[in-house]
Amino acid sequence: MCRDAGMVTEDRNALVVLGATATGKTSCAVALARKFSAEILSADSRQVYRGLDIGSGKDLREYGEVPYHLVDIVSLPDEYSVYQYQRDFYRVFNEVQSRGALPIMVGGTGMYLDSIIRGYRFRDVPRNESLRKELEPLDSDALQARLLQSKREIHNRTDLDDRERLVRAIEIAECPEGDELPPINFKPLVLGICFPRSELRQRIRIRLDARIEEGLIEEVEQIHASGISWERLERLGLEYRATAEYLQGKIPTLEEYSNRLYTMICQFAKRQETWFRGMERKGVVVSWIENGNLSAAVSQVEQFF
Repeated sequence: MCRDAGMVTEDRNALVVLGATATGKTSCAVALARKFSAEILSADSRQVYRGLDIGSGKDLREYGEVPYHLVDIVSLPDEYSVYQYQRDFYRVFNEVQSRGALPIMVGGTGMYLDSIIRGYRFRDVPRNESLRKELEPLDSDALQARLLQSKREIHNRTDLDDRERLVRAIEIAECPEGDELPPINFKPLVLGICFPRSELRQRIRIRLDARIEEGLIEEVEQIHASGISWERLERLGLEYRATAEYLQGKIPTLEEYSNRLYTMICQFAKRQETWFRGMERKGVVVSWIENGNLSAAVSQVEQFF
């Protein structure tokens, strides 16, 4: 997916480091943060949760003395929405800027990245119990049709697959009013870390084997023992979904579990790359750094900061 960098002309006040899973985004961002006296703002939809450590790849030891934010801010089984992420990001971004530090946004969750870079306008909409009761007898097809009737543009297609998200999306789309977050002045230089497909798959395999060895299965087992349902773990996707299925006996052997999870992560990486291409088509300029080349990344940043 590596492509030439686009022309960048506007003044910049932030840095974004994005990329597919296993590209080494965190290592790159931490190195840049040390060089440019920056603070890191995570853009990872699972690292926000306390206790999801090995499976989400927090690698907190990597940060060392570098300040980081938006990690370990929510407890399971609570849900955390893109609206909540945008609200929390705006607050932290302003705090980092007030200290005179450079904010570095790093992650691979497309919706989180896009909501900030392109400035989605969300509204704070409360639960509507009467509407939820009205929607309760409707099947998924009927719910999807109702959402699409109210809202033509769907940012997150997973809203159409998960019933709870579908109901919430309808709730928001049909609410006549709601407070919008005031926008921030976010003008980032966006760096994308990329590898050839074959090398990325190799990196995914090596990292997955290391996480299983480190205790991924035991982590999921402990989370379930603490009272978190298998269903909730499966909704977290990827490592947590596959591991929950393995622990329930839905995947019969360790080898099949490892191979299935590897395939799932490779497919996820491909979806991430597709999302980033979509962001570029919508006007986001990404300067691609091939093979995680830190010197090239530093050179790009030095042009603007």
